[in-house]
Amino acid sequence: MAGLINAQNDMAVFAEAAEVGEAIAMIQPDHCPDLVLIDLSLKGLSGFELLKHLHARFPALPTLVVSMHDETLYAERALRAGARGYVLKQEDGNVLLAAIRDVLAGKVYLSEYMRANLQGSSVTSSPESELPISRLSPSEFEVLGLIGAGHSSGEIAQLLSRSIKTIEAHRANIRKKLSLRNSNDLIRFASRWIEGGGEEKILDQN
Repeated sequence: MAGLINAQNDMAVFAEAAEVGEAIAMIQPDHCPDLVLIDLSLKGLSGFELLKHLHARFPALPTLVVSMHDETLYAERALRAGARGYVLKQEDGNVLLAAIRDVLAGKVYLSEYMRANLQGSSVTSSPESELPISRLSPSEFEVLGLIGAGHSSGEIAQLLSRSIKTIEAHRANIRKKLSLRNSNDLIRFASRWIEGGGEEKILDQN
């Protein structure tokens, strides 16, 4: 990605960071880039945490998410956290460059599919707080998606560079916030939620 960007005549990579703390330390009022590209899966805190931090501290700084995660599950939440666009990593490099230029021009970049999917419902006017899923923190939301994709706690811990104890704590918090009785209910909920493209499913707990 850095090579692709640096090959352009009108842009260059300012800096690279592997985790949220490192990125926050690099971005200062007197040392600020024109755009930040963010991966949602980072070491330590998630990319959602970085999005929220940057949006709160530098509201005028545009951010663009470049992620391997399914856009139907994550794009709208990324926009709610302050991102100005969402691009899948597997897209052609020209798509990334077009997204960067759109965001720098003050536009919001989404795939045609996501634009059609979100048409008629604003991410700011349709309160996510009305949905039980909105009770989850960014880290819990990320763990829920990985549970739905079939990953065990050990695998999730490895993928997110966190301890199994932390992942188990997230699982317990998710069950509590979504009123799920046990781990089996959590797995069923997460699987149905993934299969539904991010739409909430009601579980029969009788």
